[in-house]
Amino acid sequence: MNSLAKTITFLLVCGVPIFCNAAGNVRFAPYYDTFLDNRKNLADIARTTGQLNYHLAFALGGHQGCQPVWGGQYDINDTTILDPIKAVQQMGGEMIIATGGALGPYLEHLCTTVDDLATAYKKALDAVGTNHLDVDVETTVNLDLMNQALAKVQQERPSVTVSFTLMIQGEDYGLTPALGVDLLKNAKQNGVRVDIVNAMTMEFPKMSPDFGDAVINAATMVLGQMKEIWPEKSDAELKQMLGVTPMIGRNFNGNVFEVAHARKLVDWGNANGIGLLAFWSIERDNGGCPGSVSPYCSGASSQQDYEFTQIFQGFN
Repeated sequence: MNSLAKTITFLLVCGVPIFCNAAGNVRFAPYYDTFLDNRKNLADIARTTGQLNYHLAFALGGHQGCQPVWGGQYDINDTTILDPIKAVQQMGGEMIIATGGALGPYLEHLCTTVDDLATAYKKALDAVGTNHLDVDVETTVNLDLMNQALAKVQQERPSVTVSFTLMIQGEDYGLTPALGVDLLKNAKQNGVRVDIVNAMTMEFPKMSPDFGDAVINAATMVLGQMKEIWPEKSDAELKQMLGVTPMIGRNFNGNVFEVAHARKLVDWGNANGIGLLAFWSIERDNGGCPGSVSPYCSGASSQQDYEFTQIFQGFN
């Protein structure tokens, strides 16, 4: 393919007539927890913050088996979840469907054939009306089954972007071996176009006194691992493929990602041309529980409501 054809293909996949990153025109997309008992209305959050792009967590399996449901509980077409999402899309928002996560049950476990898993992915995409898929892998899965299903979806729908959200082993190491490096190698072997490698920079042991530095160090190590997997890509191309997702405020292991760390990460992301930033989660972006870990507040030592969102919106 010549350079002009590559450019045209890139623009068609991105869906915009200007330069965009590997996941389309999405640069910053915090996670929205769709199955919290007392979740906030996403459209209200969008109107308050001006934030329009989100990861929707999580499309899982449920009692029906290989069928996507929100959090393993709510039908994928549940209007109480979808109506606010559609309202934000009408404002111009982009949605990324996230599967997997920390709890399960995973579609990647309950779907036992490539065709069935590919169909489940497409059902989730179609319910929301998006072309962005994020696979968050935090437990052992059948890599060939998952990646062949993702490749099948991309073959049928070339505009579908795929990101992998993967655990960090340490700031001096990067992604875990089996559920990080090996997973990405398998994706490449099975023909998946990996658009974003999203480093889940949370719950890992830090060495640096400053947790913002630890997050950046871990992301830098991931870039080195990516270079070994995709040696044919330039450093700039690899940076465009990198995503970084901290857990704002207090992590379960005691590390605390403060607003100052967010500013440091955004500055680093801008200086290095990183492809995507996100955080867990938008419902936690308030200062209601200093020092605690909760799905409803960050636990940061001090923050204003939606202060992390405002800082991350400076990633451009």
